[in-house]
Amino acid sequence: MKNSIHFVLQAKGGIGKSFISTLLAQHLINETGAVRCFDTDQENTTFAHYEALAVRHVAVADQSRLIDPKKFDALMETLLTEEGNFVIDTGANTFSNLLAYMIENEVFPLLKDAGKTVYVHTIVGGGDTLADTANGFYAIAQKVNGTRVVVWFNEHFGEIKTAEGKPFIETQAYKQSASKLTGSVTLFKRNAATYGADIRKLNTQRHTISQALASSDYTLMEKQRIKTFGRDVFDQLRALAW
Repeated sequence: MKNSIHFVLQAKGGIGKSFISTLLAQHLINETGAVRCFDTDQENTTFAHYEALAVRHVAVADQSRLIDPKKFDALMETLLTEEGNFVIDTGANTFSNLLAYMIENEVFPLLKDAGKTVYVHTIVGGGDTLADTANGFYAIAQKVNGTRVVVWFNEHFGEIKTAEGKPFIETQAYKQSASKLTGSVTLFKRNAATYGADIRKLNTQRHTISQALASSDYTLMEKQRIKTFGRDVFDQLRALAW
């Protein structure tokens, strides 16, 4: 993978967007040796706290959550003129304004014309989060025409099914968007007392998987479960038709 740009977008906060950004960044490091990361979240700069990923925080909106064109222009200048693979974690609080700005200014075609391969990653959560995250997924899939979309299914919050028990992939929202997808990645539901606790510890410490495996802060069994989790995610990412 060369000169790829990965935007992580979702309107709902607390759904695992920053965690997915870290996993994506780690995958790019594993596959290409390097990645450049940006956190544009105005309020929750979780991604920026991962020191091992050298994430740069760029505030692209003002206090009223409106996109500041000059700040976004500076980020675009970097993406357009510099080589490498990039991961940009965006804020849920600026989702609508940022997506509208990117569409209005034809950001995706511009990056494509500059020789970049652009991906939009979005998250659909299970349980009570499904309705909101499905709406965000649908809005993205319908608006970013010509851009590759990867959907991440997060089972941490429950099964990816509607209140009526229908799998999300059988809904009209998914079927109408399926042709635009590059593929999907699933964060499978795991034992909360073991895997869940270990992943929570990993997130709290702001560690990458490789850091955790090399750290004395984790027991051998914690490392084993984190390694298993990471292998599952990275195998899915490698299998995508990039």
